[in-house]
Amino acid sequence: MANQKTGIYRTAKGREVDMGKLINQNELQPAVGNMKVNARGDKLGAGGKIISSGIPSQINASRPTPVAAPVAEPAVAPGKKDVSTMDPEGNE
Repeated sequence: MANQKTGIYRTAKGREVDMGKLINQNELQPAVGNMKVNARGDKLGAGGKIISSGIPSQINASRPTPVAAPVAEPAVAPGKKDVSTMDPEGNE
């Protein structure tokens, strides 16, 4: 368990891999796929040059979304049954 806190993992063959070091060494390498970004999330242009940094978009993404006001339940007209609380079998 102590190895997980430090970012050092042991492979099935018994080798130790420092994931933090590996990430830092490769953060400017283009990511695999068709998104044209590197490991930090920077947008890449022609030749792998950084067009825009991915850090501001991560800051905006981490902001909490505003909570919507609760919606009041509609009142049931007199003489009608509220079927939203009924048993699907028809039992009341």
